[in-house]
Amino acid sequence: MVIVKLPDGSELKVNSPASPSDAAKEISMGLYNACIAAKVNGELVDLNRKFEKDFNLELLKENAPEAKDILLHSVAHIMAQAVKELFPETKITIGPAIEDGFYYDFDKEPAFAEADLEKIEKKMQEIIDEDLPFERKVWTREEAIEFFSKDGETYKVEIASDLDDTAVVTAYTQGSFTDLCRGPHLPSTGKVKAFKLLKTAGAYWRGDSSNKMLSRIYGTAFFSKKELNSYLHLLEEAKKRDHRKLGKQLDLFEINEKVGPGLVLWHPKGAELLNTIRTYWMDTHRAHGYKFVQTPHVGRANLWETSGHLSFYKDGMFDSMEVEGDQYYVKPMNCPFHVMIYNSQGRSYRELPIKYAELGTVYRYEMSGTLHGLMRVRGFTQDDAHIICTPEQLNEEVEKLIQFAFDFLKSFGFTDYEVYVSTRNEEKYVGEIDKWNQAENALKSALEHVGVPYQVDQGEATFYGPKIDMKIKDAIGRMWQCTTIQFDFNLSERFNMEYTDKDGLKKQPYMIHRAILGSLERFVGILIENTVGDFPLWLAPVQAMVIPVTDNHKEFAENFLNTLIKEGFRAEINLKSEPIGAKIRSAELDKIPTMFIIGDKEIESGSVSVRTRKDGNKGAVKIAEALNMMQEEIKNKG
Repeated sequence: MVIVKLPDGSELKVNSPASPSDAAKEISMGLYNACIAAKVNGELVDLNRKFEKDFNLELLKENAPEAKDILLHSVAHIMAQAVKELFPETKITIGPAIEDGFYYDFDKEPAFAEADLEKIEKKMQEIIDEDLPFERKVWTREEAIEFFSKDGETYKVEIASDLDDTAVVTAYTQGSFTDLCRGPHLPSTGKVKAFKLLKTAGAYWRGDSSNKMLSRIYGTAFFSKKELNSYLHLLEEAKKRDHRKLGKQLDLFEINEKVGPGLVLWHPKGAELLNTIRTYWMDTHRAHGYKFVQTPHVGRANLWETSGHLSFYKDGMFDSMEVEGDQYYVKPMNCPFHVMIYNSQGRSYRELPIKYAELGTVYRYEMSGTLHGLMRVRGFTQDDAHIICTPEQLNEEVEKLIQFAFDFLKSFGFTDYEVYVSTRNEEKYVGEIDKWNQAENALKSALEHVGVPYQVDQGEATFYGPKIDMKIKDAIGRMWQCTTIQFDFNLSERFNMEYTDKDGLKKQPYMIHRAILGSLERFVGILIENTVGDFPLWLAPVQAMVIPVTDNHKEFAENFLNTLIKEGFRAEINLKSEPIGAKIRSAELDKIPTMFIIGDKEIESGSVSVRTRKDGNKGAVKIAEALNMMQEEIKNKG
């Protein structure tokens, strides 16, 4: 007999060898039918895995945190089986679960087309209806190589060959399909209730562009059709909000291959939007005691050696260039330059904290496959700032930053957040562990003091210090990383930063890196998708369109346009020979917040007819009232 200890402390006696499913059946068949996997002595295992010794057991249902990944990976195997049965010449590679879905890479000629997905889905449903068990196998490395060699699965042979010759290899079989896999999986294919294949794409084997291009299929799965339908609706909504499509439609920006991938060209309207954000950013930072600096786009190699970037971040930097015998790099970050400004003169504790801020453009080498519109680019503007302070000032400054970030993002309509503290990566950090622990505790303490709930992201800190990351929730519930508040005791050591304390001794200051928006490019992409390009009045590139009904109203309309511009509004006029309805429709398509329509009645009464995207027709108002109405909305940020 095997004794199985349950989470509540009770025990079951089950015939040996015993599986979690055996224990579940002992309790009730209802529980057994509801379970998808288990934890045995803390290890995630298949429900049907057998054990000969006593064990602690936790049974997992569909609502367990681990359940979604188990489902997704199981469906990936079902998809691979369907592909092999439909296209036997195809070779399989890897098929992991990812956030909200899964993918599988195949070596197939020709590559999959979108039209193939429906055929594969039909075959997958047949496999699900067969209710095939997922069966775990344990092999030696040589057994795995032999198994996949006889089937000509060269990629699986390569994976198995890379393993240590003493490794224990696990594989899973359902029906006609076997794949290397750590598991666990669902008990059987029949447990899958709702799935969908989403798209095809290309991907290099092992992410290396020197390897063969494979054919990738993306899909997703849920434990109910209702959840799947909600997710598919979200995807459709996200398509409507795609900033790349809206950016082109609204003539905001482009990424031109002749210029280079990941490099953004801002058109006039996009530049106007960007400059509105810049102006607000500068005004707000000035009010919070920041001093603005400006730094070069390149710097000598020894600067990046001292900062540690060449040791820890070189893969993310563009190659060096030689100038007069010296090696230079385009900057991936602004911080070493800000340190140079601090070190340009002696500093007293009376000056601290010093707050340097810069909207500095930086350049990072991102793999072409990761580039995505404004969200992932190679050249972007960071809303960067560094606070240099005494150890005693640290907690207060972090608390101020947290509140500043919340207030600033609220101006753009974001009020829902998730907050994380990223801690030391044990393999990639510089500095003393004691200082890391002190810094991590300081960040947690500041969040707790201002009453902000947070989660810990273990090992996700950058090499030079722990950080607070704030993610904002958009209009359809997606989370976006924006604000980072990062503690750094390394740069001040590396660059010998000092200040004279009140006791006359030279001491090392602490340094806080922070960005509220992160990257202006990425933040604009988030704004476009959050608002569907329908910006509030204070942000809109064109705030008002003046529309004369006919040419007879042109002079009055142009005079009113000049009044708007003199008052600081971003306004344009539509003088096309079109019916009034077409002009209104054009302004609607361009998502212009306010239209001022001028005809005979308006000229006679010295007024303008107001139409807004938000409220529709608002009737005729005097010019002074129209100006005041817009000023109030802009002042209140819409």
